[in-house]
Amino acid sequence: MSEQLLTVADSLKDRARAALGSRNLILVGLMGAGKSSVGRIIANQLAIPFIDSDLEIERVSRMTIAELFAAYGEQEFRALEARVMKRLLKSGPRVVSTGGGAFINDRTRKHIKRGGLSVWLKADLDVLWDRVAKRDTRPLLKTENPKQTLEGLMNARYPIYAQADLTVLSRDVRKEIMADEVLKALIEAEKESAAS
Repeated sequence: MSEQLLTVADSLKDRARAALGSRNLILVGLMGAGKSSVGRIIANQLAIPFIDSDLEIERVSRMTIAELFAAYGEQEFRALEARVMKRLLKSGPRVVSTGGGAFINDRTRKHIKRGGLSVWLKADLDVLWDRVAKRDTRPLLKTENPKQTLEGLMNARYPIYAQADLTVLSRDVRKEIMADEVLKALIEAEKESAAS
């Protein structure tokens, strides 16, 4: 990499880190949008902690997400998720990736709105399907027609995800490019906020 490109990359990271300040950066969106993989890259670039809320829920409950859904149902899982998110967002800065349904829950969405800056990684159906069809770990997709179920989730959830502070299009490009686009959106939002 040329020295000029390194300087541009460092400058992007520095400006994004300054724009974030002590706030948390919270990634929301459907399963397969890239919240965890892109979130890890962003946290690494900004030199702040990364937390995957689903992994944190599994750690505190000592059960997988699928086991929690099976044992207690979605309503109890969402209540636990809201409590974990509230605790995770008490301090910052950090990058937090959320489960696909987290932002849909009113209580959790309020914690996210108070706890930092939310970024919706918005993807179209084909991109999401290509990513989630590879794994059999999604409890909400254990249906007769999982792609149709995913489309139904998109239709129901996208109007709610649109309430996030920022939206970045998640598409079939390298995760590093997606991470840079989130950082650029963060910087732009801070500029607009300072100007108003």
